[in-house]
Amino acid sequence: MTPSFIALVPARMASSRLPDKPLANIGGLPMVIRVARQAALSGAQRVAIATDSESVRAAAREHGVTAIMTRADHPSGTDRLAEAVDALQLQDHEIVVNVQGDEPLIPPELIREVAGLLAERPECGMATAAHPIVEVDEFFSPNVVKVVCDAQDRALYFSRAPIPFTRDAMPRFPIERPAQLPGQGQVLRHVGLYAYRVAFLRAWRSFAPAPIEQLESLEQLRALWHGVRIAVLRVDQAPPAGVDTPADLERVQKLFS
Repeated sequence: MTPSFIALVPARMASSRLPDKPLANIGGLPMVIRVARQAALSGAQRVAIATDSESVRAAAREHGVTAIMTRADHPSGTDRLAEAVDALQLQDHEIVVNVQGDEPLIPPELIREVAGLLAERPECGMATAAHPIVEVDEFFSPNVVKVVCDAQDRALYFSRAPIPFTRDAMPRFPIERPAQLPGQGQVLRHVGLYAYRVAFLRAWRSFAPAPIEQLESLEQLRALWHGVRIAVLRVDQAPPAGVDTPADLERVQKLFS
């Protein structure tokens, strides 16, 4: 059964690597509209774009998508969504999925499944997703965020470092890297898709930044630092990559040409 949830798409224009990214043309539609349409296919009861840009709001209006204007000084998409849930007058028990505005290929079923996981886990304030890492280079890359889970698939920690570190299988690290990863299926890459309870988003604004968050440059560590449990959905493989650079945009545009 499809859970009851709202999909929110945070979109800001201030991208240094790809200027005006939300409005990038993908097959005749602005990218943020492509994302909103993918979110609508997930079964969300409502889809809205949360933005600080009048240009994005105009594009949303043109294509029949709800847009909520938010402040321009939000440090993260989570903060932007926290403002948006108040504008939408959502109730604390409702579930919101943060669908990043640069993910035009995000599978709708993944959005639905992350929302469904949170609906099934009342002890958790958030839910996210992860998939097994199979490439050694990915495991050691600081650009790949890893997550370690407990017995109930709740996040214990997220890191840019190679975790969990198998001491006996990597005795010569960092001088040598292993030819293959030990513990296949246990080394997980985090997927940046989040479902939140609205009550958590309202509490988020009172959470001070956490030391581990600042060290790792990972916002989700603030939630763990303040005692919020995060349910993790395990999926078999990575969803299609998002758009961060001009090369990424060209790759996705070719799929719609």
